[in-house]
This record gives sequence, C-alpha cells and structure tokens, in this order.
Amino acid sequence: MQTSLRGRDLIGDLDFTKEEVETVLEVAFDLKRKRALGEPTPYLRDKVLAMLFFFSSTRTRGSFEAGMARLGGHAAFIESQTTQIKHGDTPVEVGNIYGRYFDGISIRHCDWGLGNAYINEVAKYSRAPVMNMQCDIYHPFQCLADLMTIMEKKGRDLRKKRIVVSWAYANSYLKPISVPQSLILQMPRFGMDVTLSYPKEFELMPDIVKEAKNQAKTFGTKFDIVHDMEEGFKDGDVIYAKSWGPLLTTNDPAEGKRIQDKYKDWITDAKKMALAKKDAVYMHPLPADREIEVTNEVMDGPQSVVFDQAENRIHVQSAVMALTMG
Repeated sequence: MQTSLRGRDLIGDLDFTKEEVETVLEVAFDLKRKRALGEPTPYLRDKVLAMLFFFSSTRTRGSFEAGMARLGGHAAFIESQTTQIKHGDTPVEVGNIYGRYFDGISIRHCDWGLGNAYINEVAKYSRAPVMNMQCDIYHPFQCLADLMTIMEKKGRDLRKKRIVVSWAYANSYLKPISVPQSLILQMPRFGMDVTLSYPKEFELMPDIVKEAKNQAKTFGTKFDIVHDMEEGFKDGDVIYAKSWGPLLTTNDPAEGKRIQDKYKDWITDAKKMALAKKDAVYMHPLPADREIEVTNEVMDGPQSVVFDQAENRIHVQSAVMALTMG
C-alpha cells in the first residue's frame, strides 16, 4: 500500500500507479464501511474544494459536494459561464489564484480538444492538487467507482474476468469518449480481459488504444476490438455499454448525428444480455437514454448495478480527496 499521496494531481487514469489505486480503493471501502456504521470521517476538517464546471452535472456535483461535507470540509460550486473565466481569467489566473484560495481544485471540462489541456494548464500553476472531474480524454473518478463496483460484484481477484466496453446508440448529443478510454486503460491493470466493441466510425484515440494494449501486455491480459455488438457481448462478465460520439471521424454535430443514427439497433436489451454469462452485470455511468440506449427491462433488471456505481462515486472521490488534500 502506498501511504502518501498528499499534494498529487489526478488528471489521467495512469497518474496513479496500480499500487496507488489500490490504496485509493482501500480507503474508499473503509469510508463506505464507516458510512454504513454511521462513524464520522472528518479527515478534511476546515479544508475547501473548488469545483469548476464547464459542463453540466448531476452525479459529479452532488457526489463531490456530499463527499466534502462528510469529510468535514466544504465544496464551492463555480460555473464557468457565470464568472470572469468566460471572458478574462485564463488557466494561469485560475491555477495561481484558486490554488491559493482553496485546498484542492476539481474541474469538469469536456470540450473536444480543449478540456484536458485546460486542466493540465491549471495544474501547472496551482499549489493545490488538481482533480479531473471529467475531460475530453479521461474520466478517472468514474472509472475508479466502476472498478470498486466490479470488485464488489465479482471479487477482488478479477483475473480472467472479461469486461465488454461497448458503444450503444443514443439520440441525444454526441457524448465524450472519456469513459470508454478510462476503462480500457485501467481495467487491464487489475487483471481484466477487455473487449472493445463499436461501429467503425466510433474509434477511440489511437494513442489511448495503444497504451491500453501496452497495459494489457504488461499485466498479462487480453485486449480485443470487434465491430459487432452481439459478438462483443458473448460470454462477458461485465457489460459496460454506453454511447459516445464519432469525434475522431467528425466534429460536426449534424454529420455526427447522421452517422450515429445509422446504428439504432445498437441497444442493450435482454436478448443481447443473454449472450453474456448468466451472472454478468450491466453497468452504465448514467444518465442513459432509456429505451434507446438500453431497455428498461435491463436498466431496472436484476443484472443492473448502475445505482451501486453511482453510489461508489462518492466513496472513491472522498478517498482521493482525503489522500491528496489532507
């Protein structure tokens, strides 16, 4: 176990080593146990977190605010469009000033080609640790919650378990590719075989896929890519099916929507879930487009663990905050 992460940033999924991620998970499981017992956890008493949002949020804002409160601190919600950040303050100002005002800075910025660079630039000038609440490339806290949830459902030893990271159709906006990219980077480190499934127009960043393959090689796991949803689901232990935009194919929303609408049959339904193992679990980071991306039968069925995933966001985030801001 790594015992000191104080002052560390968490921006990309591989910023923490496997051993450091294990430390985060140990703390997260302990926080969840103490929450169940009603034991106080004031590890960040009088500490303050800045939460800077360029992108709307339900679970992320709520879980970070609640987590800071349970740790004895306070979270300040800052919306980019209603501050001088919209038309004046650069990452230099935000890093320097918020790094002095606050004990930690968390940022959600998902604009394609901008978000990750912005967060890293703020971190460059901040004396306080910077945390990525989701960008255009990574969603590390969602992935940590997913990993915690899989361990709860499948045991701590995940070797030979297969996670299917599949694209699914949605008729709303073109969603970021950060969730599938984080999953394929992190899961091989914990022994999981990965099957990545998507229509050919929905590829992920080549550098990320290359690094995911390197992680699989390093940790002795399998990494496969298929372009058929049903083929991908076969014999999966964990089915993680969600939509993302064809951002490497086109940045035009209208063209992206036209491409997306070609694959309306990529819906997670009972027939496809039956192709997975009988004890397979269905996962989704939410919100899901019900009856479009996934049927209600699956979403609300016995294999779905989506609400456990959502709950675990607060525990892994609190663990990282306690370890880095303490």
